[in-house]
Amino acid sequence: MKHFTEFDKLVTRSEAQLVAGLTTPSRIQSFLDSIEYSEEERYRCPLTVLRDRKGHCFDGALFAAAMLRRIGHPPLITDIIPNDNDDDHLLALYKVRGHWGAVAKSNYSGLRYREPVYRTLRELILSYFEDFFNAIGEKTMRAYTRPLNLAAFDRLRWMTNDDTLDAIGERLDEIQKFKPLTAAMIRNLSFADQRSVQAGLLGAKAAGLFKPTKRSRQSS
Repeated sequence: MKHFTEFDKLVTRSEAQLVAGLTTPSRIQSFLDSIEYSEEERYRCPLTVLRDRKGHCFDGALFAAAMLRRIGHPPLITDIIPNDNDDDHLLALYKVRGHWGAVAKSNYSGLRYREPVYRTLRELILSYFEDFFNAIGEKTMRAYTRPLNLAAFDRLRWMTNDDTLDAIGERLDEIQKFKPLTAAMIRNLSFADQRSVQAGLLGAKAAGLFKPTKRSRQSS
């Protein structure tokens, strides 16, 4: 695996053993679930995530994409984009027998792993819709990007170098977006019920939560 030459040279023996055990998407997800959620405004490359045992959704998606690549999947990510009252959310994507699944790090319990049972990317993204709310229960999903293949950033050493990751964020801002909701749908959205919000925030790190503005109705 030529793409992992530098990564493999830099990891310790114990880190290499951990990585060797990440042989399925669900095992990759279990690792992400085991590490601390980061509230910091910085990016961690996969190597730094492995060493710090810490990351937010951007870091987790890159780590998952790298580990999925290691087991034979292309390193694909997509960004789910909210209205202006929430954070966006990145997923690492994979396909099994033509069906999409995802691995993700999130401060919300419902925004993590998806089994590869979705026929289209749109189906997969919409499986996150009901759980994609902010801390006051406002359903905030508005768009998502087409998949971005991180192989395009290999020259920047995205798997081992924190300092080059801004380029990935900038590219996500530029690429094609899809809007699964119409304006009429958005106007008629309800807020998530309190029990769903509590379940979504189970185990959340308060310092890492977006602080939403209270609103009387859904915003576009």
